[in-house]
Amino acid sequence: MRSSKSRSRSKSNRSRSMGNILNRVFDSSGPEGKVRGTPQQIIDKYNQLARDAQLSNDRVAAENFQQHAEHYARLLSEAQREQEARREQQEAQARERQQQQAERREHQQNAQNAPKAEDTPKPETPPAAASDNDVLDVVEGGAGSGLVETPEAKPAPRKRSRKPSKPKETAAQPGDDVPQAPAAE
Repeated sequence: MRSSKSRSRSKSNRSRSMGNILNRVFDSSGPEGKVRGTPQQIIDKYNQLARDAQLSNDRVAAENFQQHAEHYARLLSEAQREQEARREQQEAQARERQQQQAERREHQQNAQNAPKAEDTPKPETPPAAASDNDVLDVVEGGAGSGLVETPEAKPAPRKRSRKPSKPKETAAQPGDDVPQAPAAE
């Protein structure tokens, strides 16, 4: 049974990622049969075949072998360019991470070495000369003193105890097996 989706086998569906072409093994069908190996090995083999063809005065075969070698040379150089670009990108990201880590460490060291507000001594202000007009009224409890009341100074709130609730009386339903008191006459 075929699926309703049509499959396209065009080149546009293929990914353009080269992957690890440098070590990939290719099967090349050349004029003298198959040549198998990595791109560099195939290039070397076709160059050797081109030299042999030149020595035997076969210019057509020599050109054919050189074109095959050039094709694999282009594949190899493109893969090397991609690999170099990836390497530079990774190095740039690594440098950026190292710089961020160094900045974080520096910030942490600055935060640890910086004097805290609690540790720094506060400059003492000399008491002002009291004049006759400056009188502070100190009231018990601090209500009018202008001081802020803290939770430690407040008395603890009293807890109120609840009285237990009385159980509700339920009316006996007909059919209950509860004995009922006889009615008074």
